[in-house]
Amino acid sequence: MPMSYEPPGAPCPKGEAAIIDDLVLLASEVNAAIRSLRPTGIEVTAVHNHMLDEQPRMFFMHFWAHDHAVRLAGALRAALDHINLVRE
Repeated sequence: MPMSYEPPGAPCPKGEAAIIDDLVLLASEVNAAIRSLRPTGIEVTAVHNHMLDEQPRMFFMHFWAHDHAVRLAGALRAALDHINLVRE
């Protein structure tokens, strides 16, 4: 799952970044991921699905934030710990 960190436009304090991305989650993972992201300042902008009858149920959670890159990485790491990732 590629994540992108982008430095916002100048002037920008050193070390800050912006993220905008989405996670594909099982229905059972959505609430835990939201509870993990929101307190860190990462804003969940949408949760939706594209399919009608898929099993298991899958949801797309879009999010964005602007903060220090290390804080953003830690916040995303905490959210990822709440979902079922296949690690390579």
